[in-house]
Amino acid sequence: MKSPILILAMLALSAGAALADPVEGRWSTQPDDNGNTGVVEITQCGNRFCGTLIESRHADGSSFQSENVGRRIVWDMEPRGNGAYRDGQIWAPDRDQTYRSRMDLQGNQLTVAGCVLFICRDQTWTRVD
Repeated sequence: MKSPILILAMLALSAGAALADPVEGRWSTQPDDNGNTGVVEITQCGNRFCGTLIESRHADGSSFQSENVGRRIVWDMEPRGNGAYRDGQIWAPDRDQTYRSRMDLQGNQLTVAGCVLFICRDQTWTRVD
């Protein structure tokens, strides 16, 4: 009796991994206004996607302690298909500014763009896992 239950549990776990959205994972940001980069982990949050800063790096690539590590910086990204995510928000630590945001995924490149009023910024993040 235990064998069928174990097999069903293993199948359920492998099916969940197969259904993961391609945007999920860890992404290295481009340098901000201070020359620093970060690693953002994108995960599913309900039926949308969010991202948490999990590492801060100096321009030379060395890690440093930042009060922003562990902070959610991307939220409410709605998947629209074909690598498009819309209607989200992104917080830029270097400017302490929140932008209306969108993301576009192509392979291992994630273009993240946001605007507040008429001021827009964009970056291309690279997958790190």
